Amino acid sequence: MANSLNNIGITMGDPAGVGPEIICKAVAEMSVNDRKNIVIVGNKPVMENAAQITGVTLSYHHVDSAAVGDSVALVDIAIEGGPIALGRMDARAGDAAYRCIARAVEMAIAGDIDCMVTAPINKEALNAAGHHYDGHTGMLAAMTGSTASFMLLASERLSAIHVSTHVSLRAAIDRATQDRVLATIRAGHTHLRRLGIDTPRIAVAGINPHCGENGLFGTEDDKQIAPAVERARSEGINAVGPIPPDTVYHRAHTGAFDLVVAQYHDQGHIPMKLVAFDTTVNVSLGLPIDRTSVDHGTAFDIAGTGEANHINMNAAIAYARKLAATPRQLAGPAQ
Repeated sequence: MANSLNNIGITMGDPAGVGPEIICKAVAEMSVNDRKNIVIVGNKPVMENAAQITGVTLSYHHVDSAAVGDSVALVDIAIEGGPIALGRMDARAGDAAYRCIARAVEMAIAGDIDCMVTAPINKEALNAAGHHYDGHTGMLAAMTGSTASFMLLASERLSAIHVSTHVSLRAAIDRATQDRVLATIRAGHTHLRRLGIDTPRIAVAGINPHCGENGLFGTEDDKQIAPAVERARSEGINAVGPIPPDTVYHRAHTGAFDLVVAQYHDQGHIPMKLVAFDTTVNVSLGLPIDRTSVDHGTAFDIAGTGEANHINMNAAIAYARKLAATPRQLAGPAQ
């Protein structure tokens, strides 16, 4: 399947969750032409069952075979000891999700797909299967040999990139070093330039209340955050901060900034999910491949009911198409 033309590879996620269902709903709504550039990496019986659950008409053909009518290309990943019960944590499901992701990464590196879109995984199932990662971002970094990766949450009016994600708050403070904050600013700047913003306006959130009030509530903002912002500015990046986190998101949401650098997981996720719960897209930066994802979990409580909302999957696929159509070299240096 080499020589792809903006092909999007979608991994099914945890087969016990809603991932297969939201994929079926999203693909079923596509035109025949749009389906031609979709490749699902998942278990065929799981995907066929998801189509039945959601009541959509969808068929699959092997990725190396010609389409039959409006069927969708599928890389079939076997599940040992299946079928998997829906709505329950299962190590077999975690292993299947892992193998789907690994196969999609191989395809992306080989150029068989231009961007991968991931349905949600269950971290407990992943680790129960012996794959010890904190989620997609760290896993993809390990699979691609990347020394650093960054989580960007993107929506129409507010976007945030995280200095750290799935670690304790205590560890997050330690991880907010000058070098890591600067690297995060650079990653966000490069990404936005790739998307056509010549001079991205980047706001860097503080880590303490009121950015520490000159050391009254902590010195991390003065010693770790502010110097990183100054270094970014010396490179020609339009970054400002630290800005108190209780006001910076409102300013960004009303148009003052193109991106906020969040210092830890909840500092970025809470405002993003408040203003764009159904449409926020999770984007991995700092990797040699492109990846987007839904920004929700496996929703075991409604798996198998067909009720899962696929709006977020639609948004992730749309963002993936935008990345696939935009060469990485367009990012360019800071201006």
